[in-house]
Amino acid sequence: MASKIPTALGQAQRWGRIEVFPSAVAAIAGHAALSCYGVSGMATRGLRDGVAELLRRENVDRGVEVVEVESGLAIDLYVIVQYGMRISEVAHNLQETVKFEVERAVNVPVAEVNVNVQGVKEERR
Repeated sequence: MASKIPTALGQAQRWGRIEVFPSAVAAIAGHAALSCYGVSGMATRGLRDGVAELLRRENVDRGVEVVEVESGLAIDLYVIVQYGMRISEVAHNLQETVKFEVERAVNVPVAEVNVNVQGVKEERR
């Protein structure tokens, strides 16, 4: 059974417990990442024969790993960046956007967002 990440919703606690599965957090993080400028798409976590596999929009959670750590959540993103973009700027924007969106959605602090650039893709014109 998959582990659950309890949310920190104070007032809702008197009516019961709310739990959010890591796959739900991964989907939120993946969609937030796709909205960032310079991100061509999400990639699978492992390279197959040295090549990153670009994921379809409905599978973005496969390009995200969520782990509960002592100070909150640790999120690893596996992305493909558009050719010509400054990777450091795209990665920084990804970190801020994903942290904000996940904390807003599930009310659990995000301790770290790690960006793994699996490839660079030239956009078709």
